[in-house]
Amino acid sequence: MHSLERGRYRVRFADSAADISASQALRKLAFAGAAKGLETDCFDALCDHVLVEEITTGKLVASYRLMQLVGTTIEQSYSAQFYDLNALRQFGGALLELGRFCTHPDHSDPEILRIAWALMTRVVDGEGITMLFGCSSFEGCDAAPYTEVFSMLKSRHRAPDLWRPLAKSPEVVDFQDAPMSSKALRKVPPLLRTYLAMGGWVSDHAVVDRDMNTLHVFVGVEIATIPEARKRLLRAVAQ
Repeated sequence: MHSLERGRYRVRFADSAADISASQALRKLAFAGAAKGLETDCFDALCDHVLVEEITTGKLVASYRLMQLVGTTIEQSYSAQFYDLNALRQFGGALLELGRFCTHPDHSDPEILRIAWALMTRVVDGEGITMLFGCSSFEGCDAAPYTEVFSMLKSRHRAPDLWRPLAKSPEVVDFQDAPMSSKALRKVPPLLRTYLAMGGWVSDHAVVDRDMNTLHVFVGVEIATIPEARKRLLRAVAQ
């Protein structure tokens, strides 16, 4: 479960402090555009870190981190800093928070995202995860370019009332109804697009995160409701 190779890439769990530092350096580059330094926070010590590398060169092309919880401990998650997640305290089973997903700016191969999800699929199946969740980011703090995207999320992908995350952060953007075009889906970040394809749902607002220079939405995927065809595709890559 701890490593997987497909095509040009290898995905594996970090097994040293150097691995984690490499992931933090990539995060600094991806999130802040800075080629030097590390992007760190207090949650790094609580998470398992995952690296995607080119097999031939060993170059790190993507990384993310995972934190396993249950409903009653969800307030310990990174996402709980920004969202009131009290409704999810009643969600049964093991939960898995995906965070800090990033790819190297020079690498846009869709196979990177595919193999990254393959290892996560193994974790979900192996650990009996019932919900995958996290924050999915839009670049910048200006909501204007995303008006129709947020309208689409509100009308098609809003969380069920039973599990709906409530506003907690001091600066949020509530999703409003607005005219939508076919271009709306093109503005959805690849990671969020993958969540939605699995039947994921989102909060009814975005959080303005000025430290990270992003707008992000809470997204949850209930494993039991992922379409069977999508599960087969994910597991086929994860074999």
